[in-house]
Amino acid sequence: MSVSGTSTPGEARLIDGKGFANRLTQDIAEDVRTFYARHQVTPGLAVVLVGNDPASEVYVRNKALQTHRAGMRSFMHMLPETTSQEELLALIGRLNVDPEIHGILVQLPLPGGLDPVAVTNAIDPRKDVDGLGVVNAGRLALGLPGIVPCTPLGCLLLLKSYVGDLRGLNAMVVGASNLVGRPMAQLLLREGCTVTVAHIDTRNPQALARQADILVVATGCSGLVTGEWIKPGATVIDVGISRVRLDNGKTRLVGDVVFDEARRIAGQITPVPGGVGPMTIACLLRNTMQAARELVEGAGGGV
Repeated sequence: MSVSGTSTPGEARLIDGKGFANRLTQDIAEDVRTFYARHQVTPGLAVVLVGNDPASEVYVRNKALQTHRAGMRSFMHMLPETTSQEELLALIGRLNVDPEIHGILVQLPLPGGLDPVAVTNAIDPRKDVDGLGVVNAGRLALGLPGIVPCTPLGCLLLLKSYVGDLRGLNAMVVGASNLVGRPMAQLLLREGCTVTVAHIDTRNPQALARQADILVVATGCSGLVTGEWIKPGATVIDVGISRVRLDNGKTRLVGDVVFDEARRIAGQITPVPGGVGPMTIACLLRNTMQAARELVEGAGGGV
């Protein structure tokens, strides 16, 4: 897949996650058409949302829009906040055996009283397109093929496209969540990077970060990483996204990295928005296509 990006003399090149995601979605749409011609089956993605969190509702609707754009079928299950654990698990059980469903995603976070670990692990691993269940997480840790969490996968695709061969590079992941940080570190290890993971107990993370050729930041703490963290010429992937209020009363989206400072030092950097975010949904579609192949053709694979 071709790479595009913009740069100004003295500033880091912008990594165009939005453009990359659009091209990836077009490729997936072609795969969907070929798959249907071969099997008369259209990949189906079921998304389950419990409660009425406004941000989650917007995100889920965008997923449905992009699913249709790729030529897939979208099955939305909007459940009330009063849904019990038993009711949610029963729905997942029905989706697990539904032949029209090839991917299942339960939108997190869940309302209080629902166990996200139990819910995630109730999903058939072959349909776990978020890649968060213990089977897919274990396969990733062991270096085996499986379904990889969408956001780390999107970061890796951007890195391989913009950086190229990652072998031997020093990489640092700031944040150790099960959703991004840990699987990101595993993917970078698989690519041959020397990987450091910084977390809340890490001492002097700035000094460690300044040794990194690749810096992936996923903490949810806006403005955590300043220019002094960044090695000159490094590639910076900013996964974080927060809405902050400005002095004039308006709001804007920002990442975990102080963008203006980082861009003067880094070689390449993802903007917020328009960087990692679009890649997450595109990789969800990629994972759904992968799951459909495995279910229909019995084909293994994955990153």
